[in-house]
This record gives sequence, C-alpha cells and structure tokens, in this order.
Amino acid sequence: MTTQFKMDAPQRPLLDRTEQGVIHRPLDRPEGPLKVSGRAHYAAERQLPGQVEGVLVRATIARGRLAGMNAEEVRAMPGVLGVFSDERFLRNPAQGGAGEAPVQGVREIFYHGQPIALVVAETLEQARHAAANLRPSYEEAEAQVDPATASDVDRPDKRRLDQGDLDRAMAEARASVDVTYTTPPHHSAAMELHASVASWEGERLTLHGSYQMLKYNKAELADSLGIPEENVRVLSPFVGGGFGSKLGISPEAVAAAIAARDLGRPVRVVMTRQQVFSMVTHRTSTRQRIRLAADEEGRLTGIGHEDRVYNLPDEVFSEPTTQSTHFLYAGANRRLGQEVARVNRACTGSVRAPGEAVGMLALEGAMDELARVLHMDPIDLRRRNIPDRHPEQDIPYSARRLADCMDQGARAFGWSPGSRREGEWLVGQGMAAAARINMVAPSEARVTLRGDGTALVETDMTDIGTGTYAILGQIAGEMLGLPVASVDVRLGDTDLPPAAGSGGSHGASSAGSSVFLACQGLRATLAERLGCEAEDLTLKDGVATGGNFRADLVDLLSGGDLSEEGKFEPGETADDASQAGYGAFFAEVAVNRITGETRVLRMLGTFAAGRILNEKTARSQCQGGMIWGIGAALTEELSFDPRDGHAVNDDLAEYHLPVNADCPPIEVHFLDERDEMSCPIQTKGVGELGISGAGAAVLNAIFDATGIRVRDYPATLDKVLAGLPD
Repeated sequence: MTTQFKMDAPQRPLLDRTEQGVIHRPLDRPEGPLKVSGRAHYAAERQLPGQVEGVLVRATIARGRLAGMNAEEVRAMPGVLGVFSDERFLRNPAQGGAGEAPVQGVREIFYHGQPIALVVAETLEQARHAAANLRPSYEEAEAQVDPATASDVDRPDKRRLDQGDLDRAMAEARASVDVTYTTPPHHSAAMELHASVASWEGERLTLHGSYQMLKYNKAELADSLGIPEENVRVLSPFVGGGFGSKLGISPEAVAAAIAARDLGRPVRVVMTRQQVFSMVTHRTSTRQRIRLAADEEGRLTGIGHEDRVYNLPDEVFSEPTTQSTHFLYAGANRRLGQEVARVNRACTGSVRAPGEAVGMLALEGAMDELARVLHMDPIDLRRRNIPDRHPEQDIPYSARRLADCMDQGARAFGWSPGSRREGEWLVGQGMAAAARINMVAPSEARVTLRGDGTALVETDMTDIGTGTYAILGQIAGEMLGLPVASVDVRLGDTDLPPAAGSGGSHGASSAGSSVFLACQGLRATLAERLGCEAEDLTLKDGVATGGNFRADLVDLLSGGDLSEEGKFEPGETADDASQAGYGAFFAEVAVNRITGETRVLRMLGTFAAGRILNEKTARSQCQGGMIWGIGAALTEELSFDPRDGHAVNDDLAEYHLPVNADCPPIEVHFLDERDEMSCPIQTKGVGELGISGAGAAVLNAIFDATGIRVRDYPATLDKVLAGLPD
C-alpha cells in the first residue's frame, strides 16, 4: 500500500498528539557505536574479491587540448592493468539534483587539475607510481583565471530584480551605506575523501561511493556511462561529511566504472586530498556591493545587493548570494543582480549553505554599518525592518520568530556592545541575524511493521553525519508507538525507495515526511483492525488503544508483516508563503592591540526552525555551522595561483579551517515553533541555518572592539593590524 501526499495546505500537527515521547529528545545516534568502533564501513573500505586500484591523473595546464600521453610505456610497468582516458570521463563534477547532465570529456582542458586519465594496477603503490610516470602532452591555449579581469561575463536574468527607484532612495535617504564586501573561495573539505568502488555483474553496475543524493547520483552515473538507470545501483550507507561536495557524481565514480567494465574486475578509486581540492566543486569568491537607504527612524526605504561570482564555461550553477536579501528586510526600492565571470578554475558549486553563507556576511555587515550611522542598537534596526509581507512577492510569511530570536538571544548572551580594554586586549560584541530559505523535495520511504512488533524504515536517504538514522527512527517510533530501539533504519541504497537526499537542509523535512506518511498509512490499517477511527488511535509502548478497544501491537499483526510506502511532494504552500528558518548570532571577541590577533571568547546562537526532531543532533548542526562562521570570519580562504589557476593551499594543513583552539564555548538555544506550511511534520531546515550570518557577528564584534571595519573576509592579522593605531 502507498500513502501519497502533496503539500497543498497547512497541516495539523499530529506529532503533537502522539504519546510515545521520543520526538525532540536528545537521543544518541543509533549508528554511533558502529562508527567509533570502526564497524561502519565507508566507501574506501570496501574490499571485493579481485579488487584492483586506480589513480587519477590531472591536467597541468589551465586551458588547451590533450595531444597525447605515453600510455603504452606506462602499461608496460609492473602490475599495471590499464591506462584509461575516455571521453565519458567527467570534466566537471555533477551538481547533484540541479537537473543538468554532467559535463564530460578529457580532450578539451578547461582548468588545471582536470581529470584526464586513470591508471589501474594490482596495488595502490603500483598504480600511484605508474600515474606519476604518465606524461601528457598538450596544445595550450590562452586562459582566464582571474574573475576580476575576466572578459567573458554573464548576467543571469534569474538573479536580477529592479523594483522602484533605488538611486532616488539613496539620494533622498537620511542615512545610507554604500559598501563593497568580498569573500574568498571556500572548499567543502569533508573529512572523508571522495571514493568509489565499482563492480559489474553482467550489464548491472554496483558502485560503493561517498555521495549525498543517491537518486540523482544514480541518474548522473547512468547518463555518463550511457546505460539505463535500472542497471545502476549506488550504495552509500555511511558518508564522512559532504557539505555540498558530494551532491553530484564526481570523476572517480565514472572512471572506476569504465575501468571495472573493461577489466572485468572491481576497481577502487580514492582521490587524494589534493585531488579533492581540484576535482570537486568549491565555492566561488564573491564581490558584493550593498546599498542601504533609511529614513531618520531607521526604516529602510531602499536595498541593493549586486555581486560578481565565477564558474567554468557551460556551468549553469551560480552562487545565489542574494537569496536572503529578497525576503529578510523591508524596503520598497530594491535592486539585486549578479555577474558570473567565466574563468579557467575548477568548478564552483554548492558549499555549506549556498547563497546565505556568504551573502549574509555582506548584508549583515552592512546592516551593522547602517546601525552605527544611525547611532542605533543593531537589534533595534533589524527589528523595525522586519516586513509584514514579502517585500517583492507580496505573500505572507509562514512561522517567523526572528524578533524573538534576537530578543531572547540578547538576554541569554548579556548583549551590551561597547569596547572595553583588558590589558593588551580590546574586547567588543557583535550580532547578526540568521536566515536560511526552507525547501522540501519529493521523497519516498517504506516502513514495515514486523510480526514481532518491531519496525523497519527503508529509503535511499543518506546520513552524512547529520543524524538521519536517529531522526527517521524517532519519527517512526513516535508514530507507531515503539521505543527507538525497536526501529531499524536502512539507508543509502538506490534499490530502496528514492528520497530527497542530503542537501539544502531539506533532507529531514522531506525524507522525514515520507516516513511520517508511511506510518500514517500503517496507523489507518491498525485502527481498522482495532475497530476505531484513525484519529482516535493511540499507540504507545507496543500497545494500541482507541474507542473502547485495546490490543497489543503483536496481536493486531497476527504474526505477519504490515508494510506501507509514503510518497511526499512539495505543493502549493511553497508558493503561498515565504518559508525560512531564522535566528540570531551573538559573539564576543578580543583583539590584541599590538599583534592584531583576534580571539572569539564566546558565541551564542538562538534559532527558530520549526519542530526540532532531535535536540542533540540539531544542536550539533548549529554548533558546526557557527564554527564554519568563525572560519569564514577569521581563517578560511582557498587560494589560486594567478598564473595557471591551480589551487595552492590544497590540503588541510594549509587550508585553514577552525580547530578546537580557535573555538570558544558555543551556546545554542532553540525556540519552540511549528511551521504548518512547511511539511506534514512541521519541521524546517536547520543544518545550514547555523552558518548563515555567523561570520558577520564576529566581524561586527571586531568593529565594536577596535573601530576597524574589515570588509574583505577573512579578517586576518594583516587586515586588522593595518587599522590599529601605532
């Protein structure tokens, strides 16, 4: 049986009336013991009979054509089984769910580090040695690697808005700011390397890989290889972080599949850290001009947000930097726009909250600047510019507790901006709003009530470290009246019902809704067997009650299994109301007035993101987002060589992510909220909300402490020192 539902109207919060009491609780992850004991097998740990090893070879020019290589010489080396250079190889990784076919080909070279060949040998050492001895030759062409000077520039219509007269609003404003912020490229830098193990049984391919969105990855892989989708199975039960880099199929998967079919043996290809930095997507740099016009009371009359980003030729994706600017603040006169420079650098794509993660660094910095011009508390400025309706679409907002987040966060933090001196240190406070659009996507799941009174949840949804195993088990346990220990969750296999996947913070709401719907169908059947109406049914601790009836769940099942599939689809509510998660960040920093060193002393975030399914995993997500915010503010920058566009700091030693010593005590608070427009379980995305604006709070605190306004992220020592007095 199948329960289908399309989100066309607000939903009653059924989960507020169930009795098991496992939703929201900070429960441990059920797969945790497997991970800490090494029994959770990741892609690179797969060892199949007859398995051999492949090593990718990268281009060493920025633009041109592959003229040839000494393939025969390398094939003669000890242990080498093959040298593959196939036009089906991915030139650019897929974007995962973007609806675009992956860009393929090895002959035309568009960036330094582009995969051009795969060397396969009996052992990894032999393959690595042989790959190092493969010498490609090229016909070089002129390349453009600098987004600031690129001559090929697009201006996507989808990113343009011109409403009212911003120029006039700026000219007539009682207070205004017109500032430019820049952010450098960022990399996902997931702990687990990209890896694939490919094997064939006849015409059917099985790929053990590290991927986030399996139903799309299956389609992308089939498209790249030119085979039917039904002949592809992708397995990703455990993923060691993705942050956007594993949304789409990457070069190692296609290369491994091609080599495995040719050799008749399983092939494993694991990227090195340096290969990951050049062969998978990273975040573009941005140059963002923010214009804000306000009246004497601080009410915005105009808002402008225009940016320049970059990507490779032929790529549709462009960083949606202005995503939150559309809905966060009022202002009748609005101008938003984007330029996309086409350059010969590795492919850019979604990285850790695409859009808001960098867009709000600029917007929230500029709002702090406007508050200073108006001599107004930054919270007061933001509060009085919360619009009643969407300022561009004229639709209402769904659940929105931005003001409450700011007010309650300020009280919990002890908000009292104003520089103070502690020896060599200047101490200040900063805040920023948090906002991240809410999305849902089609998703399916199967839930089986087994004759012994336990349940099984099955979907190809992935867990990339976010707690999917936990929350899907909690939803099923709550709906079916079972302790979570009695619910098994099986994920990461494309032979299971296709879920939304892990990306865009829509996984919990989408996959969770499909599990909810499957359980709703099971509840209807159980109510019928018990002899009561479905709305009168109560399930708790394996016992069903309803009307004047009571029965053990096992007795209702009569020793047999009962299975139901849930199919969830977005509907009209996505267009009827503006949906987003909201919050507020508060940071206290100390800046050394002699060295320019910045230390974050403490940080607090308050968030309203609909129903919180698991307080522990949600808190972990928000803490992680705030740590990324500290990195964006102070350390994180992917650098490219201006001569050939290759990534210079392409490992975790030189790409400076924040570590334990960089991170202060981080406090996270959740406000109770239900969003009945979002999905049947009234949740909203939380994973990316914790980063969206966090870095701006840190830089605003630097200004509060020192009077130094850093608009070129990150605020490294040299930028702070330049503004300190002698």
